[in-house]
Amino acid sequence: MSAEDLERYETEIELGLYREYRDVVGLFSYVVETERRFYLCNSVDVQVRTGDGGEVWFEVRMADAWVWDMYRQARFVKNVRVLTFKDVNVEELAKPELQVPDEGAR
Repeated sequence: MSAEDLERYETEIELGLYREYRDVVGLFSYVVETERRFYLCNSVDVQVRTGDGGEVWFEVRMADAWVWDMYRQARFVKNVRVLTFKDVNVEELAKPELQVPDEGAR
């Protein structure tokens, strides 16, 4: 397999992952970004933890989640627990009351 073949393969996988994300994002309430992953979920709890030496880390628990990871076979996860020393970003997704169909969907 050449470098071009590998790059084309990874590009196809990423495009498929983006399409899957676009299809499922409306099912979720939160976007959670950690140092290593991007998640969509319906429940999230972030707790700040402190060790004996004063180090601070975050414990993030999510339920009913979807994981942005092109190498995972199953991206839907019932429960996720992440421990990290890095920043965690949590955003609540807007839920539009009225969805306007695409022009091409007539």
